[in-house]
Formats: sequence, C-alpha cells, structure tokens
Amino acid sequence: MNRKYEMDMTSGPLLKKLIVYAVPLMLSGMLQLLFNAVDVIVVGKCVDETALAAVGSTGSLVNLLIGLFMGLSVGTNVLVARNFGAGRTRDVEEVNHTSICLGLIFGTLLAVIGFIFARIFLVWMGSPEDVIDQAALYLRIYFLGMPFNMVYNFAAATLRAVGDTKRPMYFLIIAGVVNLVLNLFFVVVLRIGVAGVAIATVASQALSCYLIIRCLLRTEGAVRLDIHKLKITRSKLPDILAIGLPAGLQGVLFSFSNVLIQSSINSFGSTAMAGNTAASNLEGFIYTAMNAFYQTCISFVSQNLGAKKLSNIWKVTGMCLILVSLTGILMGGGCYLAGNVLLRLYTDNTEAVSYGMTRLSYVARLYFLCGMMDTMVGALRGIGASLMPMIVSLMGSCVFRIVWIMTYFKAHRSLGNLFMSYPLSWAITAGIHIICFLILFKKVQDRLNLHSTAS
Repeated sequence: MNRKYEMDMTSGPLLKKLIVYAVPLMLSGMLQLLFNAVDVIVVGKCVDETALAAVGSTGSLVNLLIGLFMGLSVGTNVLVARNFGAGRTRDVEEVNHTSICLGLIFGTLLAVIGFIFARIFLVWMGSPEDVIDQAALYLRIYFLGMPFNMVYNFAAATLRAVGDTKRPMYFLIIAGVVNLVLNLFFVVVLRIGVAGVAIATVASQALSCYLIIRCLLRTEGAVRLDIHKLKITRSKLPDILAIGLPAGLQGVLFSFSNVLIQSSINSFGSTAMAGNTAASNLEGFIYTAMNAFYQTCISFVSQNLGAKKLSNIWKVTGMCLILVSLTGILMGGGCYLAGNVLLRLYTDNTEAVSYGMTRLSYVARLYFLCGMMDTMVGALRGIGASLMPMIVSLMGSCVFRIVWIMTYFKAHRSLGNLFMSYPLSWAITAGIHIICFLILFKKVQDRLNLHSTAS
C-alpha cells in the first residue's frame, strides 16, 4: 500500500492526527449529503411538493432496512484496525476478503427485499395516498443499487482502519459529481421525476463501488484485494459478527424509532412531511460532520488497543468528545440561525418552512448531544464492547422515544413535543455510555496487566 495513505494512530501528535484523519471523513460525508441535498432540491423545485415528500419520507425506512448490514462494516473497521496496530498482516488480509464477500451477499439480499416489499413497508408507515406511489417507485429503484452500496462501505471501512480516509473521499467526490449531472439530466431534461433521482443515485453508487474495488486491487500490503482469495474465512466471520451485529442492530433500533416518529409526522400531512424532509436534510450535514469523530474514535481506539497503548485511548476519547461537541454546537446553532434562508432552498411553501423551523429549533440546536453519544459508542466498540452500547441505546433512546410518543406526545400532540424526544434520548444515552466506558475500560486494563504479569 502506498505509505502516504497509511497512518500510525498509536504515536506522535494525536490531536493533529485525529483532525487529519477526521477532516476527509467529514468532507466526504458532507459532500455526499450535498449531492443528495441537490437531488431533493431539484425534486422540490422542478417537480412538486408531493415528490419532495415522497423522496424525503423514504429516508427513515431506508436506514432501517440497511442499518443492520451497514453496522457489520463496523466489525470490519475494528478488526482491521486492531490487527493492523498489532502488526498481524495475515489477519488483516483475511478480514478484508471476508468483508467484501459479506458486502456483496448482504447487498444482494437487501436489493431483493427492498424491491419486493417497498410499497408494503410504506403502507405500514402510513404514507399518504398522494405520496405513496412515487415513494414506492423511488424505493424500488434505489434498492437495486444496494450491492454497490454495501461493497463500497465494507471496502471503505478497511481503508479507514489503516488510516486512509482520503481516497474514499476522492471516490465520493467523483461519484457525487456524476450523480448531480445525471440527476439534472433525468429530472430537468427528461422530466421523469423521482425515478430519475433514484436512477442517478444507483449509477453513482455503482461508480463509487468500482473505484474503491479498483483501488484495493492495485494497493500493496495487507489490505490488497485479490479476487482469487475472495472467500469467507470461518475464523474471522464470528469476530466480525460479534462486533458488527450489535452495531447493526443498534442502527436498526434507532431507525425503528425514527420510522415511528416519521409515521407520526406523516399524520400531520404532506406539507409537514415536506418541511420535516428539508430540515432533516439540513441536519444531515451536522450529523455527518459529527459522525466523522465517531469513526475516528473507533479506528484510533482499536489501533491503540492492538498496540496495547491504553493511555492513548483516554486521550483519544477525550479529544474526540471535545471536538464533536464544538462541531455540533457551532454547526447546529448556525443551521438554526440561518434556517429560514436554508429551508427556502428546498421549498417555497411558507407553511412547510415553518414546520421545518420547528424541527430545527428542537433538534439542530441540541445535536451536539447526539455527537457525544455516538463518540462514546465508538470508544466502547474500539475496546471491543459492542453488545453493551446496543442494549443501552435500546433502552436510553429507542424505548424512551416509543414511550414518549405513546404517552406524552399522545396527550400533548404537537410537532414540537414529538421532536423533543430526540435531545432527551441523546442526553440520557450519552450519560449511560460514559459510565459504561469507565467500567469496561478498567476491565480491559486489568486483563492486559494480568497477561503482561503472567508472561
């Protein structure tokens, strides 16, 4: 592998390395969202409000369906980083090839499920009659691109684990530009509406998948991909599942609560749905920027655990918490203050903008709590604990939100009271995660000290 893309996360100026590692992650995620936002803007401006609601209302369902399998890529990241930090080259190679196989298998499975059951899922969510046909069409086409999406994400997890966050960013930029051009062509020129947006998305996912696989085929070192070695290594599969499956289930649980919230939003009508779509699209930029520190924390903590440098784990976790909080406060506050201007990029409907501002006031301004929660999950997974954060998230966020909707929101029905469930659940879950990390890190420390004494 070209050494300029690798990163030793166990020595040197850690703060500088954290930022150097996180910034490409942040930029790639935000650029991807920017291209997706343009999709939504083009639909809202060039088609109609119903089409905007149709595309936006599928987000929580998509996240629910792909969350489980995307979480498995976390297992890839943790295991590659840990083995790379410990210098176990063969283990890195076996995890890499196993992961690519898993991405292809799971992506194909999702494509079949999503294509067949798209409309049924939307009916379960209570999608309005004026939205459901376009939303189902969008979903069916979108899910055909799942094999490309899954393979890309598993391959990107491998590159990130060894410190390479730049090349995945380059690939997303190229694919994003293609997505934008195709989106404008299909929607503005050919005028095929939401189908055009979905086709453009699938095409760009196929391109990003091709680019990253081509990169791994030409890479030297442990993460080099050899088509002839593609197989699922039985000894590595349980390790990937042990870390990745709870991470995926946690994503599913969060998405399930979001689907429930989306269903509640749907009951307010298509205008409220459109405003919520625009606001949540803006919040996506904040979340993606903060999520870079979650991914950074996983990789740095994992490499340092492999190298048995426990003091660095404390430093990395603390620095990531500070960085993610600053990012969330600055971006969330800025998004709220500029909300009226930004929301009008998506829709000219004054009522929809008002609905969007309601969401921003409750969610965007307190989004840093979500960043803190996710960063602590990253630290926990980095030290090998994946089941506990899933259980905590289930109780602290998902169950809490469901209870909130069934009780307080039901008694005091308003969008503001619905959105309040987000920051409250983040604060509760983040606090419990911090306590869990302190307990589990002490156990890891004791175990390593015991091993060193025995040896």
